[in-house]
Amino acid sequence: MIEQDCYHHFYSFPISLFSFLTCRKKLAIYIDQLGRKIELSSLPVRIISLVPSQTELLFHLGLTTEVVGITKFCIHPDSWFHTKTRIGGTKKLNIEKIKSLNPDLIIANKEENDRAQIEQLAKEFPVWISDIKNLEDAIKMIMDVGVIINKKNEAEELCSQIKTGFENYKIHTPNLKPKTCYLIWKDPYMTTGGNTFIHDMLQHAGFDNAFADKTRYPQITPEDLHLANCRLLILSSEPYPFQPKHKKDFEKMLPGIKVILADGEMFSWYGSRLLLAPAYFKTLHDEVA
Repeated sequence: MIEQDCYHHFYSFPISLFSFLTCRKKLAIYIDQLGRKIELSSLPVRIISLVPSQTELLFHLGLTTEVVGITKFCIHPDSWFHTKTRIGGTKKLNIEKIKSLNPDLIIANKEENDRAQIEQLAKEFPVWISDIKNLEDAIKMIMDVGVIINKKNEAEELCSQIKTGFENYKIHTPNLKPKTCYLIWKDPYMTTGGNTFIHDMLQHAGFDNAFADKTRYPQITPEDLHLANCRLLILSSEPYPFQPKHKKDFEKMLPGIKVILADGEMFSWYGSRLLLAPAYFKTLHDEVA
């Protein structure tokens, strides 16, 4: 954060006493994870969160009334899901509703939100954008957000707990790291490449991503699983909601490959839910063993 005041403007050009006194208020300049600058003249008290995992983070850090808008996919915490104003989906925001809430800060994400809509909002409101491809990025995001909303101590404590959880899990990670495909979509089948946050979580969890040489979210076929020597197929609960019936279908289709269902939030949410991830990863390894 960089603080900047306007005192020098008093000597630069004539302004009224009221404008001068207003101008003396310091501007806080923050750099988001895309390297963009946003300026805030005061502590934000009308925040809109456009990303489910970051919404949950704001709650965990202790915000309440300061958050005035969330997406329809921000299901955690449940109390906010049922009481906060919903401003559309992550990819299809209701721009007019957002404008009507007059936010003093919008928190978004490069991948989860639509670029054109974010650029439109940024013309009128401060928009801080995260860009997260690994656990390190997530930790930095938590700390940066904590500073912006004046919850630095809470953010530091959360990050410490997350780091400890993953470090302890690493010590006890099974030596067996099965070649794994993590499926996120059906029709067409889509998995995760090596430059994604899910890939990084698979690595931390002790699963060897069979498609780590691919980028983003490539389409694959059942034959590709055999060609990649896949031994474990993880069916995520999101964004496509794979169900037990899909597990049975894949078991028939892919004999010799272990198929399990998984909570997608544990692999793709990069806020305070990371506290729960290591323990959950252990349950998956117990199921695979």
